Amino acid sequence: MCISQLTQRLRDLGAKPCHEDRLLRGWSQVASYDRKNSPADNFFPLALRDALPAIEAELDGLARLAGEYPAGEGVARLLVELHDGQRVESVLLPRGGLCVSTQVGCAVGCVFCMSGRNGLIRQLGSAEIVAQVVLARKRRAVNKVVFMGMGEPAHNLDNVLEAIALLGTMGNIGHKNMVLSTVGDVRVFERLPLMRVKPALALSLHTTDEVLRSKLLPAAPQIAIEELVERAENYARATSYPVQYQWTLIEGINDSDAEIEGIVRLLSGKYAVLNFIPFNRVDGLVYRRPSSERIAAMAGVLKRHGILVKIRDSAGQEIEGACGQLRARAVSQSRFR
Repeated sequence: MCISQLTQRLRDLGAKPCHEDRLLRGWSQVASYDRKNSPADNFFPLALRDALPAIEAELDGLARLAGEYPAGEGVARLLVELHDGQRVESVLLPRGGLCVSTQVGCAVGCVFCMSGRNGLIRQLGSAEIVAQVVLARKRRAVNKVVFMGMGEPAHNLDNVLEAIALLGTMGNIGHKNMVLSTVGDVRVFERLPLMRVKPALALSLHTTDEVLRSKLLPAAPQIAIEELVERAENYARATSYPVQYQWTLIEGINDSDAEIEGIVRLLSGKYAVLNFIPFNRVDGLVYRRPSSERIAAMAGVLKRHGILVKIRDSAGQEIEGACGQLRARAVSQSRFR
C-alpha cells in the first residue's frame, strides 16, 4: 500500500483534507483521532466511520512483529513480517531512534552485506515504510528515523520520499531527524532539494579508491567519488545538515594508511561526519573487523586533521544480526520446517 492510495481511498469515502490529516496523524503517531470538543465520531464522515475498522485492520497488517532481539542498551533488532509474508528488519536505536527498511532484499550487492545476497525481491510501499515506524511507536517513543535498513532507498525513491513527506508533516518527526542513506544516485541529488521535507543525507562511501569501491559496491552507480562528495556537500550546505559518510571498516580492505590520506584529501573542510562502522560478522563471509586499537588510531589521525569521526556500533554483533541476517536466518529455518 502507498500513502497516495490510502488518501484516495479516504477521499472516496467522503474525506476532506482535514479528515485525512487527522486520520494520518493518529495512525502515524499512534494517537487518538479525538480532539478536544471534536470527537472522531462527530468529525469523520459517516462512510469513513463505517469503513474505519477495516482500514485500521489493513494498516495493522502492513507490518507485524515476527521477532525481537535485544542487542545492547536501548537497542533491539525487530524482524518485521509484511502483509504478504515477506520479512524485513527494523532496528530500535538509542535516544528514540529507529532504522527502517525500504526494500525486501537489495540490488546493490555490497559484498559485505547480507541484505543483497539474494538480490532484490520487491519494493516496500510508502505505507509499509511508515508502518515500521508505527510498529516501533507501539513499543516506545520514536523521534528520529534513518532509512538505512534493508534496501537502497534510491531504488525505491518515490515510496521513500512519500514516506518521508508524511513522517515530516503528520508523523511529527523533525526534518533533520530523518536520514536518507544512499550509495550515491543522481536521482537523490536531483529530487531531495525539491522536497518540502528535506531529510539529512548519508552517503555510503566505504573507500576513497574508485577501483575498490566498484568491487565492494558492484551495482552502485558509476559516479566518481569526488563528484559524489561535491553533490553531497552542496546539499549539506543548502540544508544546514552535515552529510553522514558511512564507512564499514573491514580489516585489510579499507583500513590502510592510504585510505586515511584519501579521507583527509576528500573530506577536509567539508560539512561532514564520518561514521566508522566496524564490520559485523556475516555467515559465509571471510571479512573481519579491524582491532579496536586500529580503529581508534584511524579516528585519532583524522580528528587531528579536523575531520569529525564517530565510531558506530553496528547494533547486532552479539546476536549475529547484521542487516539482513535475521531475515536470512528466518527464511532458512522456514525451509526446513
